Amino acid sequence: MKYDNLTLHTDKYQINMMYAHWKNGTHNNIRVFDAYFRKLPFGNGFAVFAGLKRVIEYIENLHFSEHEINYLSKQEEEYDPAFLEMLTTFRFTGNLRCMAEGTLVFPNEPLLQVEARVMEAQLVETAILNFINYQILIATKAARIRRIAPNDTLLEFGTRRAQEADAAIWGARAAYLAGFDATSNMMAGMLFDIPTRGTHAHAWVQDHPSEEEAFQRFADALPNNVVLLVDTYDTLKSGIPNAIKVGERLRANGKKLKGIRLDSGDIAYLSRKARAMLDAAGFEDASIFASNDLDENVIFNLKMQGAQVDSWGVGTRLITAEDNPALGGVYKVVAKKEGEQYLPTIKISGNPEKITTPGNKRVYRIINKDTGKAEGDYIAMVEEQVHGLPRIMLFDPVHVYLHKFVENYEAIELLHDIFVDGRLVYDSPTLDESKDYLMKQYNLFWDEYLRKLNPEKYPVDLSQLVWDTKMKLIQEWRQK
Repeated sequence: MKYDNLTLHTDKYQINMMYAHWKNGTHNNIRVFDAYFRKLPFGNGFAVFAGLKRVIEYIENLHFSEHEINYLSKQEEEYDPAFLEMLTTFRFTGNLRCMAEGTLVFPNEPLLQVEARVMEAQLVETAILNFINYQILIATKAARIRRIAPNDTLLEFGTRRAQEADAAIWGARAAYLAGFDATSNMMAGMLFDIPTRGTHAHAWVQDHPSEEEAFQRFADALPNNVVLLVDTYDTLKSGIPNAIKVGERLRANGKKLKGIRLDSGDIAYLSRKARAMLDAAGFEDASIFASNDLDENVIFNLKMQGAQVDSWGVGTRLITAEDNPALGGVYKVVAKKEGEQYLPTIKISGNPEKITTPGNKRVYRIINKDTGKAEGDYIAMVEEQVHGLPRIMLFDPVHVYLHKFVENYEAIELLHDIFVDGRLVYDSPTLDESKDYLMKQYNLFWDEYLRKLNPEKYPVDLSQLVWDTKMKLIQEWRQK
């Protein structure tokens, strides 16, 4: 069954809340929601924001067609026909602000804000979280891999192990955004203009009378892209020697052996042996590709063992985020608009980390002009003056006695207007521009925040007004 309309890509309780608001006449009340996550994945010191393109496409196409209305009319709730009629003209008419794709982001800061009629804001929650939770996860995993292998070629090979087609396609995009060089997924390549790469399967070798003949026929068919998979039978005794024979014939015809691929065995040992054999035969510029359940941890260890690999095909553990398969981002109401005022609202929890930060807020990255480095992210109310102050105080929202003053600073606002009154106003950068933006951002952060193991915690601080508002609301609820 084909589906292009994602309006019902939501949880049923969202529809039920929309209906209950409509029945009570509160569906047009304006609310502000923040989307954020509480904990960084993979034990990393940062995450990479991704998923905005998917959100924009979803919001732009948000509507209930006859097909969706007919489906809703058959639900056991027996929605009032007048409600279903109202849905036929439903569109997103609110405001959406969001981080740019490729932004380094941290726990408990708003990544995306929706200010809209409550029925609109509730409907979009599930899809937005679905899109950004997954793509942030994959982009962050890919960024960890890129930082382990800064000068190597990284290929995303995860399609066949992804959780269905959409995950494969958007996961490939997230990986490319975070620093990968190419993908094996042709659909992602076509949709997002991502370079595509691929070699051949073991089945190609098995389909021929000999390994050498298989290699030769592949080289004859694709003489400008000859990368040979050498581990079908015996990597050192037959695979690499046969690849060298074919490479010598290519060289005699003015072509070249681009490389070999290792997909099994001891990659560190085999790659060292392969490098020596290729160099001895005059193929010093032939690349050695490796695949087989790789991620940043495996690649890190292989490099420590002296692996002579310069290109990595990373699949399952990247596209499924195998060691941390869910981000756990949340979407919480933080303010009610009454007239021209935004009244802060809070969710209280027995788990302190789940208490929300109330208010209609903005997020700023505070850059120390003397060092050029980020001192922390600063969450302030919309009405607060942040730019141009003599100094700004940053304090830890958990251990409030920990604080510092920054005097010569620049405050970079991180949330951008995407939709205003339902109209798209954001000029989306190209995917390559977002990728470059991410790479440049690393220069704003001290290495301590970016390291793979045991990174220093980057500060995400509250303004005094936000802090006081949160404490005031907590105290009010305790006294009820």
